[in-house]
Amino acid sequence: MAAVEKRSRSEWQELDSEHYLHPFTDHKDLGRKKSRIITHADGVYIYDADGNKILDGMSGLWCVNGGYGRHELVEAAAAQLRELPYYNSFFQCAHPPSIELATRLTAVTQPQFNRVFYTGSGSEAVDTMIRIVRRYWELLDRPEKKVMIARVNAYHGSSIGGTSLGGMKLQRAQGGPLVPGFEHIEQPYWFGSDRKMPPEEFGRWAARQLEKKIQEIGVDKVAAFVGEPIQGAGGVIIPPESYWPEIQRICDEYGILLITDEVICGFGRLGHWFGADRYGVRPDLMTFAKGVTFGYLPLGGVMVGDRVADVLIDKGGEFFHGYTYSGHPASCAVALETLNIIEREKLIERVRDDIGPYLQKKWAGLAEHPIVGETRMVGLMGALELVRDKKTLERFDPNKGVGTTCRNICVANGIVMRAVGDTMVAAPPFVLTRTEADEMIEKAWKCLDLTMAAARA
Repeated sequence: MAAVEKRSRSEWQELDSEHYLHPFTDHKDLGRKKSRIITHADGVYIYDADGNKILDGMSGLWCVNGGYGRHELVEAAAAQLRELPYYNSFFQCAHPPSIELATRLTAVTQPQFNRVFYTGSGSEAVDTMIRIVRRYWELLDRPEKKVMIARVNAYHGSSIGGTSLGGMKLQRAQGGPLVPGFEHIEQPYWFGSDRKMPPEEFGRWAARQLEKKIQEIGVDKVAAFVGEPIQGAGGVIIPPESYWPEIQRICDEYGILLITDEVICGFGRLGHWFGADRYGVRPDLMTFAKGVTFGYLPLGGVMVGDRVADVLIDKGGEFFHGYTYSGHPASCAVALETLNIIEREKLIERVRDDIGPYLQKKWAGLAEHPIVGETRMVGLMGALELVRDKKTLERFDPNKGVGTTCRNICVANGIVMRAVGDTMVAAPPFVLTRTEADEMIEKAWKCLDLTMAAARA
């Protein structure tokens, strides 16, 4: 019997509707519409059960950075599964792939990082980071320093810890009470502000909300600040260049930990190994996942800086935390080959010097469209702001769901882009060619035309 049965599209849809609870989904709505069944993929394209070819402008979920059909990753997984399919990292055990990967990760991160704690996902990485931060201050006899500050509209996963740390209102409104000890400050979203300040001044103002919040809470209670270098699921919020240097200054001045959530930005998305490198900050911890395996197998982790790791090792005793799949050998083997591909094919340099600048220029041209109020992109991570009035930048009525309409139009016309409210975001694979970039922009413009017609109707 085959592992996956051959069925028709309608059969898959019925079984899906009857048995599969999807993430971040209105299941009643999906039951009426039925899911799109994705059957295979190659390069930067996915294909559905009806044979439609769709350019994946989101790299799966910000993760298939090397494109689909990477047989070397399949072979790396298969070879490891034949040799050692699984063993845990508990009970003072380890295996070669996890050790080799840890060594490689310390080579591509900043000098303060010499230790990694493995997880199975970005959400687990965030929960692990929270526990490490709190344990660190306990070991320094400062157990009252538990409050962690993040940002409004930040996404740090959907576990109870990640939801509590994150700042997404709708997500936080469900399933409470949340874990206490988390506070939020304004995000560095210049377009979403009143735009009365120039961007650089606004960036400093937004950063100084951290200082204001520390003083309000009391530095004796504040453990850390956590932020994505560029907020991804929040709408690709690219901070002004003045923002992160001011955040670094404040964390240094008040002695709190600085943590970058690199789940999306890490491993080349911004044309640098990590977002912290792009913005010149020196984090004490970094969470990662997604791009470390190009999404081919689940893997996440926390890079732990010496400031924290030395305390955990020298003073900590047993750290009562971990996961069954921490450092899974097959996932680590795939991650090792992923790093080989990134380095061998110079994908980070390609994003920084070649396809990134090319797509950025084309993307900026979408600002000429009548319903686009702003375009922005760093590396291969961009956003379009949809507006009702281009002159005043007045938004559409949020109840009309124009962004969702645009997203659906995009998929129906052969391109995947994501809607965050009425902000359209894109993050294509690093292997995107210039011809494919041109196709992406041509399809995006067509979909904006169709969205404008639908909104005005």
